[in-house]
Amino acid sequence: MAVKDGDTNMSEACSTCERTTPHDVSVQILTESTKQENAAFSREPYRVSECQICGTKTEIRMNNA
Repeated sequence: MAVKDGDTNMSEACSTCERTTPHDVSVQILTESTKQENAAFSREPYRVSECQICGTKTEIRMNNA
């Protein structure tokens, strides 16, 4: 779970650092298909979190329907 630290920093658990660290968090539209002809139809929203200490990046699909 993310915890807001001040105005802009988000702190969450980092599995690499094994502690709560500041993270950059964003929502990005990522293409899931590797085939060029299907790429336009395979874009999905992901929550992307990157640890500011070690650089570990986590991408979680937001609509798992």
